[in-house]
Order: sequence, then structure tokens, then C-alpha cells
Amino acid sequence: MTQQTLLQLLDSRVSAALAAVGCENAPAVIQPAARPEFGDYQANGVMGAAKARRMNPRELAAQVIAQLDLAGIASKIEVAGPGFINITLDQAFLASRVEAALGQDDLAVPHPAAQRVVVDYSAPNLAKEMHVGHLRSTIIGDALARVLRFLGHEVIAQNHIGDWGTQFGMLTAFLVEEEQANSHIELSNLEDFYRRAKKRMDEDPAFADTAREYVVRLQGGDEKVNALWRRFLEISMHHCEAVYKKLGVGLTRADLRGESAYNDALPGIVADLQAKGLAVESEGAQVVFLDEFRNKEGEPQAYIVQKHDGGYLYATTDLAAVRYRADVLHADRVLYVVDARQGLHFQQLFTLARKAGYASPGLQLEHVGFGVMLGEDNKPFKTRTGGTVKLAELLDEAVERAHALVSEKNPDLEEAQRREIAEAVGVGAVKYSDLSKNRISDYVFSWTSMLAFDGNTAPYLQYAYTRSAKVLRDSGEAVPADAPVQISEAPEHALALTLARFADALNLVARESAPHHLCSYLFDLAVVFSRFYENCPVLKSEGAVRASRLQLCRLTASTLKTGLGLLGIATLEVM
Repeated sequence: MTQQTLLQLLDSRVSAALAAVGCENAPAVIQPAARPEFGDYQANGVMGAAKARRMNPRELAAQVIAQLDLAGIASKIEVAGPGFINITLDQAFLASRVEAALGQDDLAVPHPAAQRVVVDYSAPNLAKEMHVGHLRSTIIGDALARVLRFLGHEVIAQNHIGDWGTQFGMLTAFLVEEEQANSHIELSNLEDFYRRAKKRMDEDPAFADTAREYVVRLQGGDEKVNALWRRFLEISMHHCEAVYKKLGVGLTRADLRGESAYNDALPGIVADLQAKGLAVESEGAQVVFLDEFRNKEGEPQAYIVQKHDGGYLYATTDLAAVRYRADVLHADRVLYVVDARQGLHFQQLFTLARKAGYASPGLQLEHVGFGVMLGEDNKPFKTRTGGTVKLAELLDEAVERAHALVSEKNPDLEEAQRREIAEAVGVGAVKYSDLSKNRISDYVFSWTSMLAFDGNTAPYLQYAYTRSAKVLRDSGEAVPADAPVQISEAPEHALALTLARFADALNLVARESAPHHLCSYLFDLAVVFSRFYENCPVLKSEGAVRASRLQLCRLTASTLKTGLGLLGIATLEVM
């Protein structure tokens, strides 16, 4: 396995050269060149170093190049512009990177120092069915978990489900009332049951009192109420698991650790905060006033950990979860894949967790926020009647739309094969449309753009994989695993270079918790492969050239399949 990615290798060599000319702490600032005529990479750190030393940047760049050891790595190094260093990689070096990746399950991607990473994602409310609001957390979290595992980290998925609280008192009380009137209650439609229970609670003060009584009984361990609660959880999880299966998401029952799991720890959390002088009584509630967060009047903001009636909040549960993940799971890093609108809550949570000693300074706590899915009217995505869109129904519609497209393009395919393609294309299109956007941004949900077979879409990338795999099949021969790669043409160089950048793309995803970087990489790879395929005949070439180009096709297919798999998107041999 190669020990460094391309960026790491170049950064280390340029940094050493900078140090050799007296710029020990100057960053190398390596980035891919904007255009091929500028080479493959640019080192831009010389200008900052020159400014600090009051030197001519081109003169300093020349000194750096004189010390720069890229023998066997670069074929051309030159000073450009005000002091950039342009680096063109050697053809044989790129060929060696391709050869090292061929046939390796991990495509020779270097593994960084392994961490134990908790990824908190999906987190549906188990009193209702999953809706489109759960899509982003579920698929962003799943993609991050997959990438981190691929890079060698130990990932612990945590599905922090909403399975506790007032709503379950309401639901269990309503279930008892309904079963007294009808012993055969059907709970398959949770949405309808929840709406009727909520309406009953809003309109009948006596029932509202009963519901609150059931909350107390639930929290107190009443076996009858707990049995009803478990019934709701089982039905809800059955719905969730069907959606996870359809989405191709790897969450299981073993990953569940909801709000209820922390219930017994909450009194101790409050007592501990009181003992440490952090929680104080305010209007009957237990509150931590955080000086780090002040309102417009300059007053410290209140972080309530226990209500005046003795009840706890999700803020308290989240504190207990931080302590559990630090003390029991021994996490090095915790990612919270939660709506960006919860940003202030997580800032306060992380601050208090550190002040209370629940999170050590070395524990990385990160809120992986994301924006909102919008309809084509630029308003939050809703049904035509203004209701919440169920996630299962959205995925079913995606598959049906994809089936119509596949049937139109390939009417001669067997129906079973069209259905298989439609499932992969439809679900893949929904996921990729979301994952390809910067997660912080809101984005407009558009059936037309996401199902397009050109542009930065899942269907385009799935087709690129199918085409690269088809070239290998059409060759009629097994490509020898040790067939050498020879690069001479510009499209071959561009393809080999792009393939060698896979590891850097994955590291960027892991570092920034941003799957769209992998999407951008895969789209670039598909475009570069298309240019290679059009300009460098594969099947019509002969001998060593043919074998080399088949090797490039082979690694392209493997990289596209692996990359899409890390996004949780299926690939197909025929489309």
C-alpha cells in the first residue's frame, strides 16, 4: 500500500524544501492546478513565505525548487506568475500509482491513524413514520460512516431515536381508550393514530390530564404502560427498517440508543451539575447559565436541565449521551448529523459538556449541520395539499419515475431487469441529488434534474460505471493483474491522475464531514474517463497499449463502484 496520498506526498516534499531555505513553518499550500497547462499541482505557499521575509517571491520559488526533491515523482517543475510552483507528475510515477491500486479491495488508499468515531444520525421520532425531514440526516450520516470505515476508523453508529417523553404518554393513553371501544385496533397507520391522539389531547382537558399521568407512569416503570410503549416502538421500528432497507442504509437494531436509554442517568446528571456549581435554581427549574452565550441584553443564556415540574429535557439527555460516549464508548470523535437549525443547541451542549468534565479537551465533538430540502417553489418540501411527505412514498415515486424512463429508453429489456434498474436508479438519484450538494446549503428537490442521464447525477455516474465495465466484458479477455500501465497520451495522463486522487477526496470527506466532495470527485472521474474513451481507442488498440488501457478501464470501474458504494448507491452491469 502507498503510505501517502498525492497531496500528502507533495506537501511533505515542498515543506522540506521550504525548511531547507529557512522557511521552516511556512505552509506549502498544495492544490490541484486550475488548468492542464499549469501542470498537475501548484505549490502556492512561497508567496506568503516571501512576504514574511520581504523577499522577491519568484527568487524564493527558485531557491525552493533547487532544494525540492521530486525525483521519480515529477517530470517538470517551474516557477509561474508571481511565485507559484507548477508541478507536472511523471508518467511512470502515475502508472505506478495505478498499478498499486489495481486488484486491491481498498484501492491502495492509505489509512490515517485510526480513531474511534461515533456517528449520531437518522434519529427518527418513533411516534410517527419517517418523512423527508429525516432523509438528509440518514443518508449523510450513512455516507460518513461508510467513508470513515473505509479509511480504517472504528465507527460506532448511534441512532438516537425519539422514543420517550410526553407524546408517548398521550399515545399510550389514547391506545387504552381506543381499545376499550374496539379491541382490534390497527396501528399500521401511525400518522393517522398520532393525529387523532393529538386532536383528543388538544380538545379534552380531562384526557390531557390522563396523558400526563401516563407520562409519569411510563417514566416510573409502570409495566402496563411500558408494554404499550414497547408496542409503539416495535411498530415504528418496523416502518423505519423498511425505509432503511429501501435506502440501502446500514442502521440496525444494534445501533439504536434512544432517549429512553439515558432516562435513569438524568437525576445523576442534574445532581452532578449542582454539585459542581454549574446548575442553579431559577423559577423552580434547574438551569446552567452559560457566560459564553449572551442575549441582546448581555445576559448569559439559560441551558435548562430540569423543568420546574421535575421533568427533563432533550438538553439533559444529550448531556448524558456525551458522557456515555466518552466514558463507555471511549470515542475520540463524535459527529452529530443534525439539522443546522440546531446549531446553537450543540454549541451550548459542547461547551457545558467540557465545563462539566464529561468531554475531555481531546474529544472532538462536531455538529454536522445541514440545510433544508425545498420544493420547486423554494419553500419547504410538502405534498400538494401542504402535508408532510412520507419518506417511503417519496422513494416509491422515485422508483416509478425511473421505471418509466428505463422502459422508454430500453423497452426490449425484461420487466424484472427494468425493475432492478429502476430501483437502483430511482433511489440512487434521490440520494445523490442530496449528497452532491454542500450539506450546509438548502437545495431544491427536482425530479427532472435528479433523474437526468447527463450532468452531475446518479444516473450519469451509474452509466459511466456500466460503460467502463462493459469495455472490460467486450474485450473478451481477462486483464492480467500484473499487466503494466503505460501512459503516453494526454487523456491517459488525465485519467491516471484523477484515479490517483481518490484517496485525497476521501480524506477531505472525512476531515470536513462533507460527502459532496466525493460526489464532485466521482463526477470529475466520469467526465475524464469519457474523454479518455473517446480519444484513446481501447478495444481497437493492440498489444501492450491495449492491455494498459484495459487496466485504466478496470481501475476506473473499481473506483466508480467503490465510490458510489461509499455513498450507499448501487451500480449496475447493464442500464
